[in-house]
Amino acid sequence: MSRSETSEESSTRAVPEPVRHTAGSRPSAYARGLRRCGHALKVRALPGEHGRASVVLGLLVVWLAFQAADSHFLSPRNLSGISVDMVGIGMIALGLVFVLALGQIDLSLGSVAGLATVVFTVLNVHVGASEGIAVLLAVLSGAAIGTLQGFIHAKSGIPAYVVTLAGLLGWYGLTLYLLGSSGTINFNDTGLVASLTSSYFSNPAAAYGLAAIGTAAFLLISCQNRRRHKAAGMPSRPLRTILLRTGALAAVAFAAAIVLNAFQGLPLALLIFLAAVAVVDYLLRRMPYGRKVFALGSAAEAARRAGINVALVRMSVFTISGTMAAIGGLFLASPTASTIQPSSSPTLLLSALAAAVLGGASLFGARGTSWSALLGILIIQSIASGVALVGIPAALQFIITAGVLLAAVLIDSTSRRTQRAHGLA
Repeated sequence: MSRSETSEESSTRAVPEPVRHTAGSRPSAYARGLRRCGHALKVRALPGEHGRASVVLGLLVVWLAFQAADSHFLSPRNLSGISVDMVGIGMIALGLVFVLALGQIDLSLGSVAGLATVVFTVLNVHVGASEGIAVLLAVLSGAAIGTLQGFIHAKSGIPAYVVTLAGLLGWYGLTLYLLGSSGTINFNDTGLVASLTSSYFSNPAAAYGLAAIGTAAFLLISCQNRRRHKAAGMPSRPLRTILLRTGALAAVAFAAAIVLNAFQGLPLALLIFLAAVAVVDYLLRRMPYGRKVFALGSAAEAARRAGINVALVRMSVFTISGTMAAIGGLFLASPTASTIQPSSSPTLLLSALAAAVLGGASLFGARGTSWSALLGILIIQSIASGVALVGIPAALQFIITAGVLLAAVLIDSTSRRTQRAHGLA
């Protein structure tokens, strides 16, 4: 059978037989166009194609609900506090995006974050090391833990959730041992780590400048992508759509700058976090390394046959997640100038996981971006701030977090099934 006949036969199978109409009942071209547009809109609205729009909608619903419960929720002070408080768990979520893109899970991140803060305080307070050296060694300890767990997983073939579950327990035990009977260690409340969440750029130009730079960078990258796609003969986003998206981003960015300047200005923690989000986005979407990670998450055997060093990529992913967990731990310890309570480790992991999945990362691999994770952690931290502001008991806070995590997983599972049903996955 010739190629043309095969193509013709497959096309015949793929397209259903059109419904025959009489001359009087034949729909007009306008009606047929409306029907096609409606079908396209329906497909794009399916869970598997929700994109960032549904995440933004969910964030707006959360904000409006808590604003109705307490009029101080959308105040500049509270929104600025949310932007600072989300950084610690947000850093952990960024590391988790790499692991989820690989199609794996790292259950030890909460324990690694807690252990990193203990390493820092022991070195700085008990040993007498400078804060800079203690911070460096704390971050390196997280990287070493991630590398060790990644090596065991990659070389032995033991599932990552088993290796990291053992890590969760082991690093938790080591944290308790280093803390001793005191249960916590305080450090300098005016030093380097403490200043991470207490420093602000009070000059309004800082926040407005960041908004302008971010908007300009988005427009430049979008135009470059459009030019590259057109040169390769690939479908490209219309220029009008790019300009509309840029305008929407500019409105949000400058509105955020106005809110931040109404309190104390641009927080240092938020600036560092946005820089980390941009770096992660560049690694995952612009570098060959990111394509290798997504290839492994999609089909590990095919990636191996394509020449990708599977063991090395897997090890590096867990190294990154361990490093980001350590950095996140330092940000979480900063507001109280003391080590993280070990009992909070499971909550940290679940919050980071919920943020990553809510943002669009898939538990089944090969999907996830850092900017979507930013939206996810913004929802999680908004809920945490709202329930604290309204005065909801701690027990209900855990129930709400569990419900959000379950909803995120259900959305992800439904998304995958829908994509498979429409031939999109």
